[in-house]
Amino acid sequence: MAAASVSTSCIFCQIVRSSTTTTLIHTDEKVVAFRDINPSAFRHYLVIPVEHIATVKDLQRRTQDYSLVSHMLNVGQTLLSRDAPTSIQYRFGFHQPPFNSVNHLHLHCLALPYVPRWKRVKYSSLGPLGGFIEAQKLLERLKP
Repeated sequence: MAAASVSTSCIFCQIVRSSTTTTLIHTDEKVVAFRDINPSAFRHYLVIPVEHIATVKDLQRRTQDYSLVSHMLNVGQTLLSRDAPTSIQYRFGFHQPPFNSVNHLHLHCLALPYVPRWKRVKYSSLGPLGGFIEAQKLLERLKP
């Protein structure tokens, strides 16, 4: 990846730079994590890269992108196993354009059940139209 890029207008870049009141629940050199402001599940966290990458469409089949998504998933799994060990199920994935809400790559980490239950619709694959892609499926696409 090129030198870390940042967008001054991107709310997630502002969160990375601690320019908001958002409480970070994880930080390292590659990613930060925080609670979703509009949770769809018992626990709902977002893991985002420090570098501004707009969407899953900007990722390529290469080692650095595979490594980043893998790291994002590992962070999300660690956080949910710590904070929601009794959850009935976990889901990890990304919304694909045009269904993404913020143009900064973000992994949804969900400890189910969905709250309210109808929100599960937001986390469905729409096949060739996009929708939600599970993190493992994205990793299969990115594997060099």
